[in-house]
Order: sequence, then structure tokens, then C-alpha cells
Amino acid sequence: MRPPGRLVLPRGNYSDARTEPLRPVPPADPQTRWRDLVDRRLPEAATARPDWPVRLNHGFARILLDNACGGSWRDSVRPPAWANMPPERLAAAIELGEAVIDGRADLALLDRRSMLWRGRRSAPSAPDALACGGLQLRRWQRGDDAAFAALNADPEVMAHFPALRSRSESLTEARALDRRFDADGFGPWAVAEGGRFVGFVGGMRIMRPMPFAGGERPGDCVEIGWRLARDAWGRGIATRAARASLADLFGRCGIPAVVAYTALGNAASRRVMERLGMAPGGTFAHPGLPPDHPLSVHVLYRLDAFECPGGSA
Repeated sequence: MRPPGRLVLPRGNYSDARTEPLRPVPPADPQTRWRDLVDRRLPEAATARPDWPVRLNHGFARILLDNACGGSWRDSVRPPAWANMPPERLAAAIELGEAVIDGRADLALLDRRSMLWRGRRSAPSAPDALACGGLQLRRWQRGDDAAFAALNADPEVMAHFPALRSRSESLTEARALDRRFDADGFGPWAVAEGGRFVGFVGGMRIMRPMPFAGGERPGDCVEIGWRLARDAWGRGIATRAARASLADLFGRCGIPAVVAYTALGNAASRRVMERLGMAPGGTFAHPGLPPDHPLSVHVLYRLDAFECPGGSA
């Protein structure tokens, strides 16, 4: 029997808490976080959510990875996905999973998009093209690849983006942009002038939580955006094509409102937003950029369908 008042510790090395602070536990690496998210946390959360379309880890992994890749993840990533997924896409999948657990993302919407990409469901097809005066707004073609890669490698075009795109990155982006039509019934149209590809303009569901009103739940908010080659600037192409796209979003697709945003210093894009009748909605720090990044501060614009000529209420 040990004497009263004496604390007996097992053998080992100990630090004096009065003189040496406890070391913080390092955050888990992304791959470990991913495995814990899909193998434990989401299946556990599913026990209290009978409305969720899946309950097992492989179902959650499919949904999150497909939405992070903008299509079936197997089209662009070698299995196992958790080990070979590019870090930024794995981070996006984790972010979506966290939003699902917190009730900030609609798992049914994410599952529907995944199933449409995999051909397990059918949806009304988007038209092949939109009428737009002398411009062609059409679905993407493989013949657009070289021009799109050149556009993404132009420092002036990409001045308000964090980095230029490589050819491989451009091809991946082009496929993901076109697959949005299959998942949502709308997307960013390839814009051609005289048969020549000059960029894209159109609507896109925002598939990450954004720090502005209405943008908190991935997939709930639709953005109108554009990116055009330099020789298409200054001739009203972005404005004309965006008006045609907005009429389709508000009319055929029944989207009640859209947003647009860009880096604070992008005066040219802001002028297009204002010509479209969009109202400024303040600024926010883009979650995809470090807070001290020179492009971090973005300006937000909004437009409701009833405010757009030809739009629906």
C-alpha cells in the first residue's frame, strides 16, 4: 500500500507542464482526413439521415469525388482515387463532404449529378446551341482544344487568375466544363465567331461553399461567367453572349437568380456585369486563395430573373 498523498506515475519520460507547454497536435494529412470522412464520419452521420441516397463509404466516395472532378472521377484519375487524386481536387471533395455533414450541401443533388455523369439517370438534354446574332453559342468540340489551351496560357487573359494553365490542365478543364451540361442541363457555352473558337460564356453551379449570402450551400447558387481570347475583347462579345445565356438560364432552365464575381481589380469584367444590369453585392475573400493573395478580394454582383428582359419571375 503506497503512502497517502503520494502520486505514483508509471515509468516513462514526462515534461513539466509549468515550464514546457504542450505541443499542438498536427492536423491530419488530407488522405487521412479523406479516409476518416468516408469510412467513418459520413456513414455514422447517415444513421440519423434516412433521406440520404447512400449509406456506405463507397457511395459517399463516388459522389464527392465525381463532383470534385466535374464528372466520373475514373475518367481522369487512376485508382485508388484517394492516393492519386490531385491535392486541390481531394481538398474540394473533403470540403464538400464537410458541407454535407454540416447540412450545408444537398447530398441528393450531388448524387443526381454523379449518376447523370455515369449514365445511370437521364435528364432533359440541353440544346446543341443558342441563337446569338453573329455569334455561335454551342457545345464544346475537340477542335476547340488548341485555342482554349492558348487562351489559358496568355498572361493577359489570365491576369486575374492565380496562375496560367498548362495544356493538360486546359484539356481537363474543357471536358469538365462541357460535362456540366449533362449534369445540370446548362453550362458554359463555347463561343465561336465565324466558326472560330474565341472562349466561353455561360452559367455554372458553384460547387463549393462561398462566403456570401446564398452561396453557403454548394450547388444552390448559379454563376454567370466568361473567359475570352484577347482578340475578342472590346467588341461586346462577352455582353451579347452573356445576355443570350441569361435568357436561357432564366427561361428554359427556370433559374431564379444568378451571381457573378471577379477579382476587385478586374475592371473589364465588372463593366460587363454592370451592362447586364447586375447589382453590386459587396466584396468577399475568395476561399480558394490565401487571405494575403493579391487576388483574394473579389467583388460580387447579382441579378434576379424578373430584372432581366425576357427572364421569368
